[in-house]
Amino acid sequence: MTDIAPNIRTAQQVRIRALVVPREHGAWGLLLVPLCSGAAVGVASGHRVWPVFLLTLAALALFWLRTPVESLLGTTPMKAQTPEERRVALIVSAGLAVLSSGCLTALLWGGRNHDLQLLGSIAALLFVVQTLVSKLGRKLRMTAQLVGAFGLTSTAAAAYYISTGRLDRRALVLWAANWIFAGNQIHFVQLRIHAARAATFSEKLARGQLFFLAQVALLPLLATVAYVLRLPALVMIAFLPGLVRGFSWFLQGPQPLDVKKLGWAEMRQGVLFGTLLTAALILS
Repeated sequence: MTDIAPNIRTAQQVRIRALVVPREHGAWGLLLVPLCSGAAVGVASGHRVWPVFLLTLAALALFWLRTPVESLLGTTPMKAQTPEERRVALIVSAGLAVLSSGCLTALLWGGRNHDLQLLGSIAALLFVVQTLVSKLGRKLRMTAQLVGAFGLTSTAAAAYYISTGRLDRRALVLWAANWIFAGNQIHFVQLRIHAARAATFSEKLARGQLFFLAQVALLPLLATVAYVLRLPALVMIAFLPGLVRGFSWFLQGPQPLDVKKLGWAEMRQGVLFGTLLTAALILS
C-alpha cells in the first residue's frame, strides 16, 4: 500500500506534463533548425542579435502554447479532465501567451519589423489548414504534416528578416530549402513506419516508390532552380547527407523499427542540414 500513493502521484505528474508540453518531438526540430539557420545567416550580415532573441522566445512560446490550449479545448486525445489539470493547463497557457505577446510587442513597437506580421499571418493560416486537413482522415496525415511544416519553417525567413531588416530572396531561399528538407524527413519517417516489415530492395521500393523517385529528382530540380535564380551551388550540398540516408535505406537489409532511435537520427540529420545550409549561404 505504501508504494501505491507515490506511483499514483508519478502517473499524475506524467499526465500533466503530457497535457502542457508538446509531444511532437520531431516538430521541435522542424521549428528550431530553420530558426537557427535563418538567424545565423542573418546575424552574419545584419548583426542584430537582440531582436532574434525576442523572436526565438516568441516562436518557442507560441509553439508550446498550442499543446495546453488544445488540452483545455479537448481537441486532442489528451484532454484536461480534472480541476487540477485544467488549472495547470490554464496557468501554462496564460504564461506562454503573456511571454509571446510581450516579445512580439517589443518587436513590432513603433511600426518596426512590419513584414513580420505578414509572415505570422501566413504561418497562422497554414496551421489552420493543417488542422482542417488532419480531420479529413488518416490518409491525409502526411499532407497535413507537410502543410504544418511549411508554417514551422517560416521561422527561417522570419529570423533572417528580423536580423537584417530585409525580406528578400535569401529569406525565401532559407524558407524554401528548410521546407523541402522537412518534407523529405516527413516522407522518410512515414515510409519507415509503413514499410517496417519490408526486407528486400524490391519490397522497399514497392512501398516507397514515390519517395525513391522524389530523391532521384531532388538534386536536378535544385540545380535547375539554382541556375535560374542564380543561387549558390553550395546550397545543394546541404541536401546530400539526407539523400544518402534515403537511398541507403533501400539498399540495406531488414531493419527493426525503433521510433525513438529514428527520431534522434532525423534530429541529427536536421542539425547537419542546417549547419551545411548556413555555411553555404554565409560563404556565398
